[in-house]
Amino acid sequence: MDEFGMGSHSDTSVYGTTQNPIVGDHGHSTSAGGSSGGSAVAVATGQCYAALGTDTGGSIRLPAAYTGVVGFKPSYGLVSRFGIIAYSNSLDTVGVLARNSVAARGIFKIIEGYDENDPTSLSETSRSKLASQILRRKYKKSLRIGVPVEYNIQELDKSIRNAWLVALRYLRQEGHSICSVSLPTTQSALSAYYVLAPAEASSNLAKYDNARYGNQESIESTHKTGEKLYSSVRGARLGTEVQRRILLGAHSLSADARENYFIQAQKVRRMVQQDFDELFALPHPLRDNTNLEQDHGVDVLVTPTAPTLPPALSSLSNRSPLESYADDVLTVAASLAGLPAISIPYPVTFGEPIQRWRSNGEEERLTKHQDCTGLQITAQYGDDENVFRVAEMLSGTTVERRE
Repeated sequence: MDEFGMGSHSDTSVYGTTQNPIVGDHGHSTSAGGSSGGSAVAVATGQCYAALGTDTGGSIRLPAAYTGVVGFKPSYGLVSRFGIIAYSNSLDTVGVLARNSVAARGIFKIIEGYDENDPTSLSETSRSKLASQILRRKYKKSLRIGVPVEYNIQELDKSIRNAWLVALRYLRQEGHSICSVSLPTTQSALSAYYVLAPAEASSNLAKYDNARYGNQESIESTHKTGEKLYSSVRGARLGTEVQRRILLGAHSLSADARENYFIQAQKVRRMVQQDFDELFALPHPLRDNTNLEQDHGVDVLVTPTAPTLPPALSSLSNRSPLESYADDVLTVAASLAGLPAISIPYPVTFGEPIQRWRSNGEEERLTKHQDCTGLQITAQYGDDENVFRVAEMLSGTTVERRE
């Protein structure tokens, strides 16, 4: 994975770049996504049944889309964060990568639950409130599927847009309603994320000063003290991307910049949350006291997970940091709002239809990465079950059963 979970391609680890097992055009090695690319590759190569990862702004869903597996980010606070190194406390979410949505659901049911060791873990009272709201909701055979116009960005790869349209047509054929919706603040979500997450990271990683954590030999071999020791050790031991985000976060929290950056980003985050609440039929259980389902709202959103197919590893060195940050443009909004979201592999076609099937209960995997992309399903906070429901509907379109 990326160092301290900071990266979109699992190429900032001290151990080297994670290799996506599925090659790109002309046999080029491609990005496994990040930061949980290692977990995604472990699942994709059959090394394990499922794997855990952490998702701050898309770090489970992006690798899932790039490697052709399922990546699920639960509602914030449902799964304990105890034991992980914090990147951004208000965003970090432990989730699951698996070969299919059924496996992801099973692992989620095991790891979900209150943990007194995690201060961000949702309390038993709040969990009961979530459960009661879901139980009161009437079962809908026909769902209202939201399609945010802001996600049809100019940079969206043509093959991914086509796969998105095919999936929406399938859902409509199955009797579900397709509704065009708007999330206007989404266009500012990426900028807000890259202010808030580095700000929290700069605070969380302050303890890694090589005095309490790190290599003691480097302290003993230098005569520097105080700030000079602190800066030289962190400059030598922390990777370039980690240093960049720490500096960015420290600047946004400084007295001169706090009002213009951090506070404004917090306001944008609140607006993103409000945009989602206005769209969903199910009210937010922890913010809305009415608990009355809206007749005009949508049940889930279906969007692409990533704007492009995975880039070649050889091209990453020529990319600017901003270009890499843009890979998260379709995933960060759900993270800012703390919503459940899942990325499932979905076929893209280049002239020939893709066929997949199950044999003896085992799923046959695609052999070329260009055969699939990731589709993302997002639902209201606490409505994780509906995310899995739609994921399993769409998974049926990528599988052809042999009798």
